[in-house]
Amino acid sequence: MSMTGLDRWYSFMRSHDRAMLWDLLHPDAVFESPVVHAPQRGREIVFKYLTTAEKVLGGPGFAYKGEWRSDNGAVLEFENEIDGIKINGVDMITFADDGRITHFKVMVRPLKAINLLHRLMGEELARQ
Repeated sequence: MSMTGLDRWYSFMRSHDRAMLWDLLHPDAVFESPVVHAPQRGREIVFKYLTTAEKVLGGPGFAYKGEWRSDNGAVLEFENEIDGIKINGVDMITFADDGRITHFKVMVRPLKAINLLHRLMGEELARQ
């Protein structure tokens, strides 16, 4: 049995294997986030945002706490704490028939967490 797109996403989050993420993204993938003004379109930019978010947010305290699946996607609730701020959010992921990610939307709360992630993501993206 081959891995589903969601299984491949979880595998990436455990391994941090950037090549695995690249292969998982559809060429026309779209990324949306509360810290980005407009949807980001295309594998290259989605890859950049997801690898940066994984670096900023995906540290040792990061954990998925809930999962809801549909026929072509999933909503994954996550938690972490950075600089004393508890972060709660969801990744809403849509997959193509071949298992590649076509749409990735992140929602985060509370406002202090959004502001913190906005700053940290900006700093990390500026370093690249």
